Amino acid sequence: MEFRRSLVEGTTALLNSGAVKYEERLIPGPDAAPDVRVILFHPPKTSRTTSAILYVHGGGMIAGTPDMQAGMLDRLASETGTLIVSVDYRLAPETPFPGGLEDVYAALVWLHESAGELGINSERIMVMGDSGGGCLAAATALLARDRGKIKLHAQVLIYPMLDLRTGSTDAPSDDPTTGEFVWTRAQNQHAWSAVRGELADDDPQFGYLSPAFMRDLSGLPPTFIITGALDLFRDEDITFAQRLWKASVPTELIVYANEVHAFDLLPSSLGKRVRHDVLEAVRRLL
Repeated sequence: MEFRRSLVEGTTALLNSGAVKYEERLIPGPDAAPDVRVILFHPPKTSRTTSAILYVHGGGMIAGTPDMQAGMLDRLASETGTLIVSVDYRLAPETPFPGGLEDVYAALVWLHESAGELGINSERIMVMGDSGGGCLAAATALLARDRGKIKLHAQVLIYPMLDLRTGSTDAPSDDPTTGEFVWTRAQNQHAWSAVRGELADDDPQFGYLSPAFMRDLSGLPPTFIITGALDLFRDEDITFAQRLWKASVPTELIVYANEVHAFDLLPSSLGKRVRHDVLEAVRRLL
Protein backbone atom coordinates (compact mmCIF):
# COMPACT_ATOMS: atom_id res chain seq x y z
CA MET A 1 0.00 0.00 0.00
CA GLU A 2 2.85 2.36 -0.90
CA PHE A 3 0.41 4.54 -2.86
CA ARG A 4 -1.69 5.06 0.25
CA ARG A 5 1.31 6.16 2.30
CA SER A 6 2.66 8.49 -0.39
CA LEU A 7 -0.73 10.10 -0.91
CA VAL A 8 -1.23 10.94 2.75
CA GLU A 9 2.37 12.09 3.21
CA GLY A 10 2.18 14.32 0.14
CA THR A 11 -0.98 16.21 1.01
CA THR A 12 -1.70 19.16 3.20
CA ALA A 13 -1.15 18.67 6.91
CA LEU A 14 -3.66 19.67 9.55
CA LEU A 15 -3.44 23.45 9.69
CA ASN A 16 -5.65 24.99 12.32
CA SER A 17 -6.82 28.50 11.51
CA GLY A 18 -7.65 28.96 15.18
CA ALA A 19 -11.23 29.87 14.34
CA VAL A 20 -12.44 26.38 13.42
CA LYS A 21 -13.17 23.68 15.97
CA TYR A 22 -12.37 20.06 15.05
CA GLU A 23 -14.39 17.15 16.34
CA GLU A 24 -14.17 13.44 15.57
CA ARG A 25 -17.19 11.18 15.86
CA LEU A 26 -18.19 7.61 15.13
CA ILE A 27 -21.61 7.56 13.52
CA PRO A 28 -23.88 4.64 12.60
CA GLY A 29 -22.71 2.90 9.44
CA PRO A 30 -24.79 1.08 6.83
CA ASP A 31 -26.76 -1.99 7.88
CA ALA A 32 -24.50 -4.78 9.19
CA ALA A 33 -21.40 -2.60 8.66
CA PRO A 34 -19.00 -0.89 11.08
CA ASP A 35 -19.55 2.61 12.39
CA VAL A 36 -18.16 5.37 10.20
CA ARG A 37 -15.58 7.87 11.42
CA VAL A 38 -16.20 11.49 10.49
CA ILE A 39 -14.36 14.72 11.20
CA LEU A 40 -16.47 17.80 11.84
CA PHE A 41 -15.11 21.26 11.09
CA HIS A 42 -17.25 23.68 13.08
CA PRO A 43 -17.13 27.25 11.72
CA PRO A 44 -16.51 30.27 13.93
CA LYS A 45 -19.28 30.90 16.43
CA THR A 46 -19.93 34.27 14.80
CA SER A 47 -21.16 32.51 11.65
CA ARG A 48 -24.87 32.70 10.92
CA THR A 49 -24.76 30.21 8.05
CA THR A 50 -27.01 27.18 8.54
CA SER A 51 -25.69 25.23 5.56
CA ALA A 52 -23.45 22.17 5.71
CA ILE A 53 -21.03 20.40 3.38
CA LEU A 54 -20.52 16.65 3.33
CA TYR A 55 -16.97 16.23 2.00
CA VAL A 56 -15.56 13.07 0.39
CA HIS A 57 -11.77 12.84 0.08
CA GLY A 58 -9.90 11.72 -3.02
CA GLY A 59 -7.48 8.87 -3.60
CA GLY A 60 -9.16 6.83 -6.32
CA MET A 61 -11.39 5.16 -3.71
CA ILE A 62 -8.38 2.98 -2.86
CA ALA A 63 -6.39 5.42 -0.69
CA GLY A 64 -6.64 8.54 1.44
CA THR A 65 -8.20 9.71 4.68
CA PRO A 66 -10.25 12.77 5.65
CA ASP A 67 -7.29 13.98 7.71
CA MET A 68 -5.09 14.60 4.67
CA GLN A 69 -7.21 17.57 3.52
CA ALA A 70 -7.88 19.01 6.93
CA GLY A 71 -5.99 22.20 6.15
CA MET A 72 -8.12 22.91 3.08
CA LEU A 73 -11.35 22.05 4.90
CA ASP A 74 -10.36 24.23 7.86
CA ARG A 75 -10.00 27.18 5.50
CA LEU A 76 -13.24 26.36 3.70
CA ALA A 77 -15.17 26.20 6.97
CA SER A 78 -13.59 29.42 8.19
CA GLU A 79 -14.10 31.40 4.99
CA THR A 80 -17.66 30.23 4.25
CA GLY A 81 -18.86 29.93 7.84
CA THR A 82 -20.16 26.47 6.99
CA LEU A 83 -20.12 23.23 8.96
CA ILE A 84 -18.11 20.60 7.08
CA VAL A 85 -18.30 16.87 7.74
CA SER A 86 -15.55 14.78 6.12
CA VAL A 87 -16.11 11.03 5.82
CA ASP A 88 -13.60 8.25 6.49
CA TYR A 89 -15.23 5.77 4.13
CA ARG A 90 -13.97 2.21 3.63
CA LEU A 91 -11.52 1.73 0.78
CA ALA A 92 -11.13 -0.86 -1.96
CA PRO A 93 -9.92 -3.51 -2.51
CA GLU A 94 -10.64 -4.51 1.09
CA THR A 95 -14.16 -3.13 0.69
CA PRO A 96 -15.35 -3.07 -2.93
CA PHE A 97 -18.51 -1.36 -4.18
CA PRO A 98 -20.94 -0.49 -2.67
CA GLY A 99 -19.22 -0.37 0.74
CA GLY A 100 -17.54 3.03 0.43
CA LEU A 101 -20.57 4.60 -1.20
CA GLU A 102 -22.90 3.30 1.48
CA ASP A 103 -20.58 4.73 4.15
CA VAL A 104 -20.85 8.16 2.54
CA TYR A 105 -24.62 7.85 2.23
CA ALA A 106 -24.83 6.79 5.89
CA ALA A 107 -22.92 9.96 6.79
CA LEU A 108 -25.40 11.99 4.75
CA VAL A 109 -28.33 10.39 6.56
CA TRP A 110 -26.70 11.07 9.92
CA LEU A 111 -25.98 14.70 9.00
CA HIS A 112 -29.56 15.18 7.83
CA GLU A 113 -31.04 13.59 10.95
CA SER A 114 -28.67 15.51 13.26
CA ALA A 115 -29.50 18.91 11.77
CA GLY A 116 -31.16 20.17 14.93
CA GLU A 117 -28.27 19.17 17.19
CA LEU A 118 -25.71 20.62 14.80
CA GLY A 119 -27.59 23.86 14.20
CA ILE A 120 -27.97 23.44 10.45
CA ASN A 121 -30.84 23.47 7.99
CA SER A 122 -31.45 19.92 6.76
CA GLU A 123 -32.53 21.33 3.39
CA ARG A 124 -29.22 23.13 2.82
CA ILE A 125 -26.75 20.24 2.69
CA MET A 126 -24.21 20.17 -0.13
CA VAL A 127 -22.11 17.17 -1.14
CA MET A 128 -18.56 17.81 -2.33
CA GLY A 129 -15.61 15.62 -3.31
CA ASP A 130 -12.40 15.48 -5.31
CA SER A 131 -11.16 12.80 -7.72
CA GLY A 132 -12.39 9.41 -6.44
CA GLY A 133 -14.27 11.34 -3.77
CA GLY A 134 -15.94 13.25 -6.59
CA CYS A 135 -17.24 9.94 -7.90
CA LEU A 136 -18.66 9.06 -4.49
CA ALA A 137 -20.13 12.55 -4.11
CA ALA A 138 -21.87 12.28 -7.49
CA ALA A 139 -23.09 8.77 -6.69
CA THR A 140 -24.36 9.94 -3.30
CA ALA A 141 -26.37 12.66 -5.03
CA LEU A 142 -27.87 9.98 -7.28
CA LEU A 143 -28.67 7.76 -4.30
CA ALA A 144 -30.27 10.66 -2.45
CA ARG A 145 -32.42 11.43 -5.48
CA ASP A 146 -33.49 7.83 -6.00
CA ARG A 147 -34.06 6.87 -2.37
CA GLY A 148 -36.16 9.97 -1.94
CA LYS A 149 -35.45 10.72 1.72
CA ILE A 150 -33.01 13.62 1.38
CA LYS A 151 -33.02 16.52 -1.07
CA LEU A 152 -29.51 17.82 -1.55
CA HIS A 153 -28.96 21.54 -1.99
CA ALA A 154 -25.98 21.29 -4.39
CA GLN A 155 -22.98 19.22 -5.43
CA VAL A 156 -19.39 20.33 -6.06
CA LEU A 157 -17.24 17.89 -8.04
CA ILE A 158 -13.51 18.56 -8.20
CA TYR A 159 -11.97 16.72 -11.21
CA PRO A 160 -14.30 13.78 -10.49
CA MET A 161 -13.54 10.17 -11.46
CA LEU A 162 -16.78 9.14 -13.17
CA ASP A 163 -16.22 6.65 -16.00
CA LEU A 164 -14.56 3.29 -15.35
CA ARG A 165 -13.74 2.93 -19.05
CA THR A 166 -11.23 5.78 -19.01
CA GLY A 167 -7.75 4.46 -19.64
CA SER A 168 -8.99 1.21 -21.17
CA THR A 169 -9.50 0.14 -24.78
CA ASP A 170 -13.23 0.72 -24.24
CA ALA A 171 -12.80 4.40 -23.40
CA PRO A 172 -15.17 6.67 -25.37
CA SER A 173 -12.21 8.98 -26.03
CA ASP A 174 -8.48 8.83 -25.39
CA ASP A 175 -6.42 11.97 -25.88
CA PRO A 176 -2.74 11.03 -25.44
CA THR A 177 -1.99 14.48 -23.99
CA THR A 178 -4.02 13.62 -20.88
CA GLY A 179 -3.19 11.29 -18.03
CA GLU A 180 0.59 11.51 -18.30
CA PHE A 181 1.13 12.95 -14.83
CA VAL A 182 -0.21 12.44 -11.28
CA TRP A 183 -2.97 9.95 -12.20
CA THR A 184 -2.30 7.69 -15.18
CA ARG A 185 -4.35 5.27 -17.25
CA ALA A 186 -2.76 2.30 -15.48
CA GLN A 187 -3.52 3.74 -12.05
CA ASN A 188 -7.08 4.48 -13.09
CA GLN A 189 -7.75 0.96 -14.34
CA HIS A 190 -6.14 -0.54 -11.23
CA ALA A 191 -8.36 1.56 -8.98
CA TRP A 192 -11.56 0.83 -10.89
CA SER A 193 -10.83 -2.90 -10.87
CA ALA A 194 -10.39 -2.81 -7.10
CA VAL A 195 -13.55 -0.77 -6.52
CA ARG A 196 -15.73 -2.71 -8.95
CA GLY A 197 -14.99 -6.12 -7.50
CA GLU A 198 -17.29 -8.69 -9.09
CA LEU A 199 -20.08 -6.31 -10.14
CA ALA A 200 -21.54 -7.37 -13.49
CA ASP A 201 -22.03 -4.98 -16.41
CA ASP A 202 -25.80 -5.46 -16.30
CA ASP A 203 -26.16 -4.99 -12.54
CA PRO A 204 -28.86 -2.37 -11.83
CA GLN A 205 -26.45 -0.67 -9.40
CA PHE A 206 -23.83 -0.04 -12.11
CA GLY A 207 -24.68 3.64 -12.49
CA TYR A 208 -23.95 4.21 -8.80
CA LEU A 209 -20.55 2.56 -9.20
CA SER A 210 -19.66 4.66 -12.26
CA PRO A 211 -21.98 7.69 -12.55
CA ALA A 212 -21.12 8.12 -16.25
CA PHE A 213 -23.33 5.08 -16.84
CA MET A 214 -26.41 6.50 -15.06
CA ARG A 215 -28.92 7.00 -17.85
CA ASP A 216 -31.11 9.55 -16.09
CA LEU A 217 -29.41 12.60 -14.56
CA SER A 218 -32.56 14.66 -14.13
CA GLY A 219 -33.58 15.85 -10.70
CA LEU A 220 -30.03 16.33 -9.44
CA PRO A 221 -29.08 19.47 -7.49
CA PRO A 222 -27.22 22.46 -8.94
CA THR A 223 -23.70 21.36 -9.81
CA PHE A 224 -20.22 22.88 -10.05
CA ILE A 225 -17.44 20.91 -11.79
CA ILE A 226 -13.78 21.71 -12.42
CA THR A 227 -11.14 19.76 -14.33
CA GLY A 228 -7.81 20.34 -16.04
CA ALA A 229 -7.18 20.21 -19.78
CA LEU A 230 -4.40 17.63 -19.23
CA ASP A 231 -6.29 15.65 -16.58
CA LEU A 232 -7.11 12.06 -17.49
CA PHE A 233 -10.70 12.78 -16.39
CA ARG A 234 -11.15 15.84 -18.63
CA ASP A 235 -13.37 14.26 -21.29
CA GLU A 236 -15.57 12.30 -18.89
CA ASP A 237 -16.07 15.42 -16.76
CA ILE A 238 -17.01 17.53 -19.78
CA THR A 239 -19.40 14.83 -20.99
CA PHE A 240 -21.01 14.58 -17.56
CA ALA A 241 -21.54 18.35 -17.46
CA GLN A 242 -23.08 18.28 -20.94
CA ARG A 243 -25.47 15.53 -19.88
CA LEU A 244 -26.44 17.51 -16.80
CA TRP A 245 -27.24 20.53 -18.99
CA LYS A 246 -29.38 18.34 -21.24
CA ALA A 247 -31.17 17.07 -18.14
CA SER A 248 -31.95 20.70 -17.15
CA VAL A 249 -29.67 20.57 -14.09
CA PRO A 250 -28.10 24.01 -13.41
CA THR A 251 -24.42 23.27 -13.97
CA GLU A 252 -21.21 25.29 -14.11
CA LEU A 253 -18.07 23.75 -15.64
CA ILE A 254 -14.56 25.20 -15.64
CA VAL A 255 -11.72 23.57 -17.61
CA TYR A 256 -8.30 24.99 -16.74
CA ALA A 257 -5.81 25.09 -19.62
CA ASN A 258 -2.57 23.11 -19.39
CA GLU A 259 -3.38 21.63 -15.98
CA VAL A 260 -2.98 18.03 -14.79
CA HIS A 261 -4.87 16.10 -12.13
CA ALA A 262 -4.97 17.61 -8.62
CA PHE A 263 -3.58 20.90 -9.91
CA ASP A 264 -5.41 22.88 -7.24
CA LEU A 265 -3.06 21.44 -4.61
CA LEU A 266 0.01 23.00 -6.23
CA PRO A 267 1.58 26.01 -4.43
CA SER A 268 1.30 28.17 -7.54
CA SER A 269 -0.60 31.27 -8.57
CA LEU A 270 -3.00 29.10 -10.59
CA GLY A 271 -3.50 26.75 -7.65
CA LYS A 272 -4.43 29.77 -5.56
CA ARG A 273 -6.80 30.99 -8.26
CA VAL A 274 -8.50 27.59 -8.52
CA ARG A 275 -8.98 27.40 -4.76
CA HIS A 276 -10.51 30.87 -4.91
CA ASP A 277 -12.83 29.80 -7.76
CA VAL A 278 -14.01 26.78 -5.77
CA LEU A 279 -14.55 28.92 -2.68
CA GLU A 280 -16.63 31.42 -4.64
CA ALA A 281 -18.66 28.62 -6.23
CA VAL A 282 -19.40 27.15 -2.81
CA ARG A 283 -20.51 30.57 -1.58
CA ARG A 284 -22.83 31.00 -4.56
CA LEU A 285 -24.36 27.57 -4.12
CA LEU A 286 -24.84 27.98 -0.38
